[in-house]
Amino acid sequence: MTPRLARTTGALALAFGALWSAPAGAEKADRFQPLNFAADAARVEDNQRLNILSGNVEITKGTMVVRADRVEVRQNADGSQTATAIGGPGGRAFFRQKRDGVDEAIEGEAERIVYDGRTEIIRFTSRAIMRRLQGNTANDQVSGPVIIYDNKTSVFQVQGGGSSSGATGRVRGVITPRTTPETPGAESTR
Repeated sequence: MTPRLARTTGALALAFGALWSAPAGAEKADRFQPLNFAADAARVEDNQRLNILSGNVEITKGTMVVRADRVEVRQNADGSQTATAIGGPGGRAFFRQKRDGVDEAIEGEAERIVYDGRTEIIRFTSRAIMRRLQGNTANDQVSGPVIIYDNKTSVFQVQGGGSSSGATGRVRGVITPRTTPETPGAESTR
């Protein structure tokens, strides 16, 4: 990544992170919920701690929902799970999870989605789109070749093209102004 692109990517991550930085990460209770799935086929490799689900896969874990053509779920030594979702309608897998303490959710689509339950980081790769929904209304949206979202801190990074990343394309987004009630006694600066 060129120094200029690195600065631009970093600035975008900070700007969008500040917009979504309300004190709400992923729904905290989700990490203690069982993982439920439905699929056309399942293969369990117990010695490898690996479950391979294929065909119309839908996974739920509390408020978290993942839909894809294929999902590989690995049980980590610490009890957390890592899931890799590939393909789905239009060639993209889908992820959605409610944010803790607010009526908001994060959802996204990409050709490949990797959720690391240990770090609570989601990586959307190839034709990636991520939205912040307030209720059922999409308020903010970003797209790019790679989006990395930290569920604990509500900070994300969108990576565009660059020679070292192997990604091509531009980062795009829509930021909806947030309405916040004025503080009583505060004077307008107009």
